[in-house]
Amino acid sequence: MKDSKQTENLTEIQEIVRSVGWGAAKILRSYYRGEVNQGNLDIQEDKKDGPVTAADLAANHYILEKLQAVFASDTFGYLSEETHQGNEPIPQDWVWIIDPLDGTRDFIDKTGEYALHIALAYQGRPVVAVVAIPEAEKLYFACKDHGTFVENAEGKIEPIKVSTRNQLGDLFLVVSRTHRDDRFQKLIDNLPLKDRNYMGSVGGKISTILEQKSDVYISLSGKSAPKDWDFAAPELILTEAGGKFTHFDGTPLTYNKGDVRQWGGLMASNGHCHQLLCQQATELLAQIDS
Repeated sequence: MKDSKQTENLTEIQEIVRSVGWGAAKILRSYYRGEVNQGNLDIQEDKKDGPVTAADLAANHYILEKLQAVFASDTFGYLSEETHQGNEPIPQDWVWIIDPLDGTRDFIDKTGEYALHIALAYQGRPVVAVVAIPEAEKLYFACKDHGTFVENAEGKIEPIKVSTRNQLGDLFLVVSRTHRDDRFQKLIDNLPLKDRNYMGSVGGKISTILEQKSDVYISLSGKSAPKDWDFAAPELILTEAGGKFTHFDGTPLTYNKGDVRQWGGLMASNGHCHQLLCQQATELLAQIDS
């Protein structure tokens, strides 16, 4: 796998990443369940973007160690939440985008709604992805043009697809219980959707769309914005399951641009009303901002 020609074999890469995902999920669960450090979360530092726990750092170290042993740094770049520095794009065409613990606050608050993300992007677009939900003991994985699958702790693998709900009034929105400013609250209050589901991490939110419990997820940046590692893996598992994930104007997300923040309005959905949802969100924001 050190040879760059092997990068064409995305399904082989996917198999490796699945194994790494399960290993990292096991590490997170061991910390979460108090099997490490007598249950102390051992918060290392308090960054402006949220707390970093020992579990976060341990999972990050494990993922990087496993991937870098197989995927050489001359061909593959690494963009991780815990190691990111600077504002220049990583020069390699192939870049691993990693969030070892998505939903740190949920992890600390013991909601169980945390996740981990590993994506491989080629020239700014994800081509392989894993999203693990450790407390659900599920791992979602996708390879571009090969669909999305879900694997449980017993190793059972099944293909998974988004819902077929295709009327705005039948769609379920998934949102956080907190972290909503007034502008975002006004937006979601005025969308004519059926109901809301609540979930902590982005990976967890997108998993509810795959499980057909939800149909719509919206990101709207304010003073800050989500980062590349929040979306790269969830985007691919959603789109390969039949959904869509774009900016409100319909343009695709791009990753590894230098600025890792994903500004503006982003719409993720089961795909059936995606354009209409983007249109309505854009019109509502214009009213809210006027």
